[in-house]
Amino acid sequence: MPAARGVKRAASKSSAATAATGAKNKKKRGAIQWEIPSAPKRRGRVLACGQGDVGQLGLGEDVIEATKFKYVTALGDKIVDVYAGGMHTIALDSNGKVWTFGCNDEGALGRPTSGEGEEGTPATVALPAPAVCVAAGDSHSAALLDNGDVYAWGAFRDSHGSMGLVVRGREGKSCREPVKLDLAEPAVAIASGGDHLVILSSSGGVYTMGCGEQGQLGRLSQRSASRDARQGFSALLVPSKVTLKAGGSRIWAGYHATFVLDTNDKMFAWGLNNYGQLGITGEKRKTAIFTPTECDAFTRLNTEWRSVAAGQHHSLALDTAGQLYAIGRCEYGRLGLGDRAGDAEVLEPIPKLQNKKVICIAAGTSNSFAVTDTGEVFSWGMGSEGQLGTGGSADAAEPAPALTPPLHARTPVHISAGGQHTVLRVEDPASQKEDSPPPESETSEQKPEPVSQDEEEPETPAKRARTEQEEEISSTSSAQPAEVNDAKPQAKKKKRVPASVSSSSNKTTRKKKVNGDEKKETPMEVDETDNKQEQKDETETKSADEQTDTDQTEPDNTQTDSKIETTDTSSQETTDSETKSQDHEKTDVEMSDPVAEVNGTPETVDPKTVDVIPTNTLTTTA
Repeated sequence: MPAARGVKRAASKSSAATAATGAKNKKKRGAIQWEIPSAPKRRGRVLACGQGDVGQLGLGEDVIEATKFKYVTALGDKIVDVYAGGMHTIALDSNGKVWTFGCNDEGALGRPTSGEGEEGTPATVALPAPAVCVAAGDSHSAALLDNGDVYAWGAFRDSHGSMGLVVRGREGKSCREPVKLDLAEPAVAIASGGDHLVILSSSGGVYTMGCGEQGQLGRLSQRSASRDARQGFSALLVPSKVTLKAGGSRIWAGYHATFVLDTNDKMFAWGLNNYGQLGITGEKRKTAIFTPTECDAFTRLNTEWRSVAAGQHHSLALDTAGQLYAIGRCEYGRLGLGDRAGDAEVLEPIPKLQNKKVICIAAGTSNSFAVTDTGEVFSWGMGSEGQLGTGGSADAAEPAPALTPPLHARTPVHISAGGQHTVLRVEDPASQKEDSPPPESETSEQKPEPVSQDEEEPETPAKRARTEQEEEISSTSSAQPAEVNDAKPQAKKKKRVPASVSSSSNKTTRKKKVNGDEKKETPMEVDETDNKQEQKDETETKSADEQTDTDQTEPDNTQTDSKIETTDTSSQETTDSETKSQDHEKTDVEMSDPVAEVNGTPETVDPKTVDVIPTNTLTTTA
């Protein structure tokens, strides 16, 4: 990392040594400027499997174990991101709200709870702004807000026990509510290891905090990375910058390791490497690495990397072509390379997935997971707690397909592995278009457009009766927003009534459950077609009347819009009287229908449309 950025904030050993190269570093600093990301747009549902004895599955108090993936109905279908921690789960919805459930012994949920029932029930965390990214570790959680601030809660742990999360006096203290981390610049990405947190800043700086006993912080020597050192907790629990030659572009964190892809597309890592799981070979293999070191196993393959997932003693690497590689310890089949006695000292492709294009990977303590572009979910490694989702508790030496309930056109896209459980997110491509706000604005705009442009003349007889109906029409249009707001909670309360979720969470989860409903779209389509048919009938009858007096209407069209309206009414009256004298039966039928439709139907149709509109807008806006 260029030292000049460190010089600008605070003097340090690394920055003082390179302060003379200010111009070059300034040039590098100007070349790196990452933007704060926006929250994912595609919404979906969450499925979970594995051990749920402390509520980390979110399936209710009655479900303490699941060997197959099951829907977490309490979260609804608006989830855009989800991660599994050691014994808890954190999820992000499309409104930027953060949901947590599971073990809250050290404040990992970030909200007050009383009893296991509230811990296992998904509920929101109070944050000052919408979140765009979340992360979960063994006993801590974190969220990146849309303004670049990072909030964290819970605690880190080392070999002596709980370290806390922030420094209070000279001791570490856990936080049961979100606390803002002190950073000198906005953050653009976060990643949680087992007991450490990694933050990427807008200038490409990498900050770390938490436990550093295995070198996972990358900025302290082995002697200084303990709470017993001279600086104590202040060196561990305060986010500080890692010295890198180039700025970072991507970050990943594992149980005891950190990976960084720099702006030169080179992979660097630090942390525990006792099985070569960092991809660093040679003399540094089978040791703990306390400073950023280039991963030569990654460099040898000469490919571009998309993602990295690190377990306790193994790692997975995914390139941009969708090819998946594994390295590290082989026990329990966590590498997916089949029955073998030796560890993988270099990155080896997984044979069972060579013909698949993988889009998402995850690594648990001793297991691995992958999701393909076709929506297939594979898992392998230790499955003693049912966390593989294969329907049993046996280990798998090679990728095996996970079992899911009927997805109804929903496609798995993201997976995350925790200590003893796994969470999977599935998306419905069709519902993304139906539930998005743009269709709502389009449908609301489509109604007035054909009336004001394509059917200017048919509207003129209606203007006579409109004087009596303006109050009703204006009241319905003005009452729509208020009625929609009032109708939302009422309609949502009817949508789902989970049997094993508390009443306090039912109100919130029902808000999310309604978004996937497609039943309320048919009334809007029927009303639009009916209105269009009625308007077409009027246009056909009056277009015939227009042809009789084209000489009178053509000069009027060149005038202002107000004049067009007045001439239309007069021309229609004259044509109506002329046509009556010519054909009594035809004109009586043609004129009686529009009059009945204009004067009669608004009185009966408008009240119906008032009831239908809020339900349509409810499904489209939520």
